[in-house]
Amino acid sequence: MDWLLLAKAFILGIVEGLTEFLPISSTGHLIIVGDLLNFNDEVGKVFEIVIQLGAILAVCWEYRARLGHVLVKLPTERVAQRFVFNLLVAFLPAAILGVLFIKAIKAHLFNPFAVAIAFIVGALVIFWVEARKSAPRIHSVDDMSWGDALKVGLAQCFALIPGTSRSGSTIMGGMIFGLSRQAATEFSFFLAIPVMFAATFYDTYKHWNLLHAHDLPTFGVGFVTAFIAAFFAVRGLLKYVAHHTFTAFAWYRIAFGVVLLYFYRDTLFQAMS
Repeated sequence: MDWLLLAKAFILGIVEGLTEFLPISSTGHLIIVGDLLNFNDEVGKVFEIVIQLGAILAVCWEYRARLGHVLVKLPTERVAQRFVFNLLVAFLPAAILGVLFIKAIKAHLFNPFAVAIAFIVGALVIFWVEARKSAPRIHSVDDMSWGDALKVGLAQCFALIPGTSRSGSTIMGGMIFGLSRQAATEFSFFLAIPVMFAATFYDTYKHWNLLHAHDLPTFGVGFVTAFIAAFFAVRGLLKYVAHHTFTAFAWYRIAFGVVLLYFYRDTLFQAMS
């Protein structure tokens, strides 16, 4: 058994779980940490699929009562029907753009420089959103219309840029369009379920030939650690947003982006020369 490989899986699982639902970009962190650990080959890409599944299952577990109620009441209850329809509406824009442009995005933007710039720009957006003094008009996910869901879905499209953050895009987009901080955060969690399941199954289909039995211990360690870390991250964020703004995450994004620019400065200068 390769203990070094298991250690890398453990670290990356924690990174995925802690960053997936915070507005700090899990993709950006995985690109950088995977690069530092030299775990960014084709098998590493499949590994990311597995740990993302672990993270999203943590959300399903946290909201299991709510999701179970929706499934049971879906045929008869209008609130449950609107909830599912809103998730579908919000899911579609990024799904369509992802299918159309994901190859070009991965070819040109999956690099430390692009991630660093996205981190810093995303921080400035958070500062701007938090500086706005407009009172929210929607305080519960159940009060959202399909139009509100569509606006959040359009905001999510920015998350196709690595370093932007899917949760950051949806939460900030929700707040811009009138959702309270709590409602925007919860809708971001719920929206992650169809988005990440779709991405997981799509990527699994594309990379099916890279799945091998001897990788199961590595994938298992990453899956479990991502699930546990994501579970605590989701609970922690819900408690945090009840009493705090997102500006602390903005400062973190700026610091992380500046460190990346400095750390990869030689690579950047070579590319520009």
